[in-house]
Amino acid sequence: MKRKELSVKLLGRGNTWLDTGTHETLVDAAMFVRMTEQRQGLKIACPEEIAYRMGFINEDSLLAISKEYNNEYGNYLIKIVKS
Repeated sequence: MKRKELSVKLLGRGNTWLDTGTHETLVDAAMFVRMTEQRQGLKIACPEEIAYRMGFINEDSLLAISKEYNNEYGNYLIKIVKS
């Protein structure tokens, strides 16, 4: 602040700030993420999905990556391609 290099960026709607500085708040954040993913049917911060939607990888690459996972996460990636 003294060097006048501090800036503030307001987070828009759809963003959530989660303070995870204690064990208790870390658990609270994990429960929030779990609940949000379950209710919305979307993953939070899924790197493969982000790369696909931003055009860094194509459909074939995403499907190949999804096969590396033999679980719900891999199924989620396949669902992204189909939607």
